[in-house]
Amino acid sequence: MKIGVTGGLGFIGSHTVVELLNEGFEVVIIDNLSNSSATVLDGITAITGKTPIFEQIDLREKAAVQKFFETYTDLAGIIHFAASKAVGESVENPLLYYENNIGTLVYLLQQVSQLPKANFIFSSSCTVYGQAAVMPITEDAPIQPAMSTYGNTKQIGEEIITDTAKISSVQAILLRYFNPIGAHPSALIGELPIGVPQNLVPFITQTAVGLRKELSVFGNDYPTHDGTAIRDYIYVVDIAKAHVVALKRLLNNQNTAKVEVFNLGTGNGSSVLEVIQAFEKVSGTPLNYKIVNRREGDITAAYANTTKANAILGWKANTSLEESVASAWKWEQKLRDSRE
Repeated sequence: MKIGVTGGLGFIGSHTVVELLNEGFEVVIIDNLSNSSATVLDGITAITGKTPIFEQIDLREKAAVQKFFETYTDLAGIIHFAASKAVGESVENPLLYYENNIGTLVYLLQQVSQLPKANFIFSSSCTVYGQAAVMPITEDAPIQPAMSTYGNTKQIGEEIITDTAKISSVQAILLRYFNPIGAHPSALIGELPIGVPQNLVPFITQTAVGLRKELSVFGNDYPTHDGTAIRDYIYVVDIAKAHVVALKRLLNNQNTAKVEVFNLGTGNGSSVLEVIQAFEKVSGTPLNYKIVNRREGDITAAYANTTKANAILGWKANTSLEESVASAWKWEQKLRDSRE
């Protein structure tokens, strides 16, 4: 079966493409390379021995999206990753996020809803919960007002998909994941930020390798055990495998509703300082960091209740924080060696 993967050269997208190819799917990648690199294709090929089709398309161009679906009429499903994804940047540049995350989804669904097999996996986020009142967060937790434009685009995106499914052949699974980290164990693909990293772990590894002077820890006055914000850090390959499981659920008509929602996380919360300590332990490298003011749009804590995904999808995150951080460090060292 042929599967379209938007943002397939990005961080989570590329790891999911690897898992799809390993499971025997054909893959067509759509990516505009705005936050990725065509060299990621080489890594995917080296890992799997297969080269997916790659179409360099900007989903903001409606005519290009339409032409893509006229070319690939035999897609059995779409996994949609392509989006801007930095909380801080979204607060500073909301219109970019609404255009890139909402407009592109509309153009995509206009085409997908016409497919005979309209199976759609959406890359959603725990940010849809805002600052949840109860931890760990279940899928039934109230959707709070978003704390950032990014979070708002994910809330609106879920609503658009749900409304579309009501009046079309679209069947969807919304995967709300927490904080993806790490790299493929081969160190052939990993997180590849363009410019200054927006996420914690690549900033840690870039600081340790000497690319960054120091790591800024945004706030140590949160009401947590060490004052720093708590998140659920989940290994990227575990997340990638969940997308394949969810896709198979739709392809095999095992879903019990037109739109289903699952949290993807470890079920454990780790503070920023705990992630730093885990890195220092596995790398043997002390990290240069300083405490700075809180960052607008950040919440105090978010970690998942994964009971639903464990029971219904038969999926579970199996990789520890230390193993995940170690894989990111291995990847960063490989990048350093390639630059030298």
